[in-house]
Amino acid sequence: MPTTHENLKSAFGGESQAFMKYVTFAKKAEKDGFKNIARLFRTTAEAERIHAEAHLMADDAVGSTAENLETAIGGETYEHNEMYPPMYEQAVSEGHKAKRMFGFAVEAEKVHAALYRHALESVKNGQDIVETAVWLCPVCGHIELVTPPEKCPICNVKAEVYVQVA
Repeated sequence: MPTTHENLKSAFGGESQAFMKYVTFAKKAEKDGFKNIARLFRTTAEAERIHAEAHLMADDAVGSTAENLETAIGGETYEHNEMYPPMYEQAVSEGHKAKRMFGFAVEAEKVHAALYRHALESVKNGQDIVETAVWLCPVCGHIELVTPPEKCPICNVKAEVYVQVA
């Protein structure tokens, strides 16, 4: 029989996946002209996010900002060193379209880990990061501080495609 800790981890994973699935389904429903169904998907997604957050908190998996940054660095590093490379190679060998995003993810996760390391250094000095603008490439997930590059270094989209997330 699983422990409560194991159940919380499993529940967090399931609720997190449901959140993303329903957000994605909402975008599709909106595109297909079903605004109210999209609203239902988005609302249910938010309910799943509430569940996931509660499970994470109940598992005492949220620490200090420094601890959270260390956890994030570990996760991003694992993704770009261990998780995505074999997924990318498998998709390439199969000629699967997933190779595009797996390849983007390998590179974007490296950037994420570096940005978290930068933030951790600031926190260790008792400070916030000084950069107030954070830019996201909505195609590949590259993140840039201050201003977006002329072209995304991962997927080559132009700077004007980058967005700021509040």
